Parts: sequence; structure tokens; C-alpha cells
Amino acid sequence: MSQQEFWNSKFSRDGFLYGLKPNTFLASKIKLLKRESKLLCLGEGEGRNAIFFAKRGFKVTALDASDIGLAKLEQRAKEENLDIKTLCLDLNHWESDKKYDVIVASYLHMYKDERVKLFEKIEESLNQDAYFIGEFFSTKQLNFNSGGPKDEDLLYTVDDFKKNFLYCDKEISEQEVILDEGRGHQGDACVIRVVMQKL
Repeated sequence: MSQQEFWNSKFSRDGFLYGLKPNTFLASKIKLLKRESKLLCLGEGEGRNAIFFAKRGFKVTALDASDIGLAKLEQRAKEENLDIKTLCLDLNHWESDKKYDVIVASYLHMYKDERVKLFEKIEESLNQDAYFIGEFFSTKQLNFNSGGPKDEDLLYTVDDFKKNFLYCDKEISEQEVILDEGRGHQGDACVIRVVMQKL
């Protein structure tokens, strides 16, 4: 099953799987960022983070494999009179041909052997002093039932981030949190939170 088929099956249901509110961690870091910055949301799904940042003056591009998820985002953006660019493609096919001031992601489901290339593309796509901010499910999430893949190969460790992003100043932490993100993420969870700044 392709990424598009997988996520379309999830996003084709009524409503918004992960709710309308942005990821709490991403939203909490807005004070680091300059308004009107060019911001890219990776694996953005139905658009909760993209809508949040666009409402606050960022120039937002949202990328996801699911055309159904992005259609929901586009409809919300139209209703709220927001200008958000969308790109429908698998992250493995994304090319780092543009530069951004901020890249954000919440819960990218990428296999371990695909990650190094993705992380390199993220780093290449950051302007100097730009930020990459993300929240990811830890391998310890297998002990919880609040959402996320049940395949360890799709989950992350602190070392995944320490070994990559060689040209960035890094803050990386693993912690237990309580998720309240629509039907898809509810309850106790173990996540890895990262804030990277390109040097």
C-alpha cells in the first residue's frame, strides 16, 4: 500500500482525525519565529498546523501524500480566507529545491532506512538561522495505546536526531506527555521533541 492509499483511507472519514488544534509543542515554539517567515509543514495531513501558522502571518506551504487530507486543508483555508500552498507527494519524492525559514513536522511515519535522506533534505532546505521543529513518536510509544504506528521501524530514538543535522544547533528531548489531538491521538504517550537551528 502506498503512503497516499494509507493516509487517504484514514482521512476519508468524516471530521478531522487529529482534530483542529495545532500540535501543542509546535504551537508553543512560535515565539522563536519571525512573523511572515516562509514555513513548510511536512506530512501535514488535514492541515491543523498549517492553519495555525497561516493565521499568525506565516507564508505557509503544506506537503502531504494524501490528496484527501490536503483537500480538507484547502477547504478550511478557503473558509478562513488564508493563502496556503499545498504539495501532494510522498516525502521520499520531495526535492529540497526551495529554502525555508521554518520547517515543522508532527509524527512523520518514515521507515528508519528512509530517514537519513529525509533529514538531509530538511537540513538542505533551511536558510541560515532557520528552524526545524518537530514532535515524533519514540520507540517507547509501543508501550502506549494513544496512537502512532505499532511498527518499531516507524518510530524514533534520540540518536536518530543526534546522528543527523550536522550543521544545526540541537535541542532534543524524550518525554512522556498526554495527547489530546482529535480521535487519532488520545492519552499518555512517549514522544521525542526537537528544535534545530541551522548554523
